[in-house]
Amino acid sequence: MKYLYRRIRDLREDHDMTQAQIAKYLGAGLTQYARYERGERAIPVNMLAMLAVLYKTSTDYLLGLTNNPKPPEDLLE
Repeated sequence: MKYLYRRIRDLREDHDMTQAQIAKYLGAGLTQYARYERGERAIPVNMLAMLAVLYKTSTDYLLGLTNNPKPPEDLLE
């Protein structure tokens, strides 16, 4: 899980977005989202999926199960 927290922070920063913007997108509070990035709170599956869609990546990448940030082609359709 150590990859998850680092990757969601890095992706947010790579997309020039703030924690507040991501929290709003997820329908979460800013403090709640900040805890996700710090690894102080588990991210619900539905929010993990929303982040994968937002960043056009896979949940496997976010979770550290693969180092390939591109999702399978069939997920892009």
